[in-house]
Amino acid sequence: MNYYIILAALTPVLILLFYIYRKDKNQPEPSKEMIKAFFYGVASVLLSLCISIPFEKMGLYVSDYKTMVEARRTSFFAAAIPEEVAKYVMLWLFLRKCKYFDQRMDGIVYAVCVSLGFAALENVMYLLGSYDEWVSVGISRALTAVPGHFGFGVLMGYYYSLGKFDSQNFASAKYKALIVPIIVHGLYDFICFMMGIVPSIATIIMIVFIVFCAKLWKYGSKRIKEHLERDKINQ
Repeated sequence: MNYYIILAALTPVLILLFYIYRKDKNQPEPSKEMIKAFFYGVASVLLSLCISIPFEKMGLYVSDYKTMVEARRTSFFAAAIPEEVAKYVMLWLFLRKCKYFDQRMDGIVYAVCVSLGFAALENVMYLLGSYDEWVSVGISRALTAVPGHFGFGVLMGYYYSLGKFDSQNFASAKYKALIVPIIVHGLYDFICFMMGIVPSIATIIMIVFIVFCAKLWKYGSKRIKEHLERDKINQ
């Protein structure tokens, strides 16, 4: 049974990895480099715990949130900040000596690989922890959490590349590569948490969440297209 659970957890991750690989049409990245970046992302899970656990000890968030204020703090201090900081650090460690990082689209590809590496281990942990309901949890996360991490990765990679290749945007882009994913990730989780806090309007919140996810995907797709077009011009 555990094999089926692991397969269910990894399938949406592999689909999105293949998707971003196919999107990189101008000069596809070596598969071995993408795999390496992916495992940097897997390692980022441990780093994120090294950040989130002290945050909890400091009282910055509570696991059993019951109010909007507690939900907002938990969405950022338990998830968005530790996870995106960890992924950013691992992306930096990977790209600082990566000779293949020579186009704008490359930043998106490798950031997505790191982000999906994180999502892969997180998904396996969630599904194994929901043994009796792993099918429903797996479907839910395949449609929400995994694409969410993909979108956060696109944003991080987009701005990371601007920081390397666009001298006019260098200063602000380096900050945005971290800050923008944190903000979007935090809002994403906050909307999710609100469904449990205010069940009377859960349907409305669900609609807001769906719209938010659609906007994130649309925005990410535009950023991918933008970097692909710029790379094509500069070839």
